[in-house]
Amino acid sequence: MHHAMALASKAEGIGEIPVGAVLVLDDEVVGEGWNRSISEHDACAHAEIMAIRAAGTRLQNYRLLDTTLYVTLEPCCMCAGALIHSRVKRVVYGARDLKTGAAGSVFEILQDPRHNHSVELQGGVLAEVCSAQLSAFFKRRRAEKKAAKQAAKPTDPPRA
Repeated sequence: MHHAMALASKAEGIGEIPVGAVLVLDDEVVGEGWNRSISEHDACAHAEIMAIRAAGTRLQNYRLLDTTLYVTLEPCCMCAGALIHSRVKRVVYGARDLKTGAAGSVFEILQDPRHNHSVELQGGVLAEVCSAQLSAFFKRRRAEKKAAKQAAKPTDPPRA
């Protein structure tokens, strides 16, 4: 999870929401990713998707059997679907996503018995640190937007 957090910092460094993901097979990193939706103008460029793409290329297979994904934030519906289709065995995540989480917080997609593949799940690993990283980012972003809004306001003309 520490490696995923470092990748989340990479995302933050380029102005992205700080989420990082590492895909591991037999104690070896086979794919990693960080959020790049804004910089790549791609709504699908979430950390998990980037890690899945990298692993698929490296392993020359879209099925990522026996892999574990470590991600700093609970996957969304899109990422959960990709994890199921790529047959990732296990997902370990840090912070819960109470708005769009698809691993139990809002939706339960990864372990839904109607799918032909069920993903093992472990949440809350280093949750406080992962949550703090995200909270600090959004707090700073709100402050930056507020400052920009204040700077854009016209100043009152001097009174005579």
